[in-house]
Amino acid sequence: MRKILSFVVMLVCGLVGYAQVDTRPVVGVAQFSCEQQSPYAGLVTEKVVEMLTNTRRFRVVDRTSIDKIHDELELQKSEVFLDSENRVEQDVAIAAEKMITGHIVKIPVYRVKNSDGSTRGYRASVAFQMKVVDVATGLSTEATSFQGKASQENLSPESAVTQAMASMQDEIYQYFRVNFPVTAKITRILSEKKGVAKYVLLSAGQKQGIHVGDKFTVENIEMIDGQSYPSLMGELTVKKLAGDSFAECEADKKSGFGIAEKFKSGAKMECKLIVK
Repeated sequence: MRKILSFVVMLVCGLVGYAQVDTRPVVGVAQFSCEQQSPYAGLVTEKVVEMLTNTRRFRVVDRTSIDKIHDELELQKSEVFLDSENRVEQDVAIAAEKMITGHIVKIPVYRVKNSDGSTRGYRASVAFQMKVVDVATGLSTEATSFQGKASQENLSPESAVTQAMASMQDEIYQYFRVNFPVTAKITRILSEKKGVAKYVLLSAGQKQGIHVGDKFTVENIEMIDGQSYPSLMGELTVKKLAGDSFAECEADKKSGFGIAEKFKSGAKMECKLIVK
């Protein structure tokens, strides 16, 4: 019986060890404020949440309805829910490392009328500012302005606002790339010659939005008086994506020897995506 119990414990521990831990940064999005009362202001925040989620580089937590979430958790603490199997586990809310806040400067929605005065459709445009707040320090980036193109004629005001937001998609994605640079670690040396690393495996792939041809800087991280001191070693170039979470990279001549030496000694190295 003891042998069976020990086997079960080892099996469970093994399964836990193999479980993949999602190390992507946690980013929260707060409800955008608005210069004027508009029933469509919430659509802007929703589209930003959607775009941030579609990058697949973050764990996104929607803070637009945080009051409702708190009310629900408080309600579930009451006696009515004590024996319920559907009760949400308390204190499991994911803490955001960064918060995206925004202010809508204007969001005009126009009616397009027929000659008889009836409504034929809607057009809209959107302009807003967005910034990133570090939750731990309270420091924030400077507000960046976004101005969308006026939408074409749509059947509903919601569709018109959504199309106006879509016109800023590339610009917003670039904003995410700049303000949330991808960082990764070298997990394996794939090819080495005379102590010089040629190809390495990086812990970043399609899930983080990495593409073939992307470049990473490689930094050696030393701790001096309790503070991180990075020193540039060289660059890596992505040659092949390996699944969702890895990329095979070629090391330049400058960093090849240093990478092999530091990797074998267990020194801390950090790789950062170079934003074009």
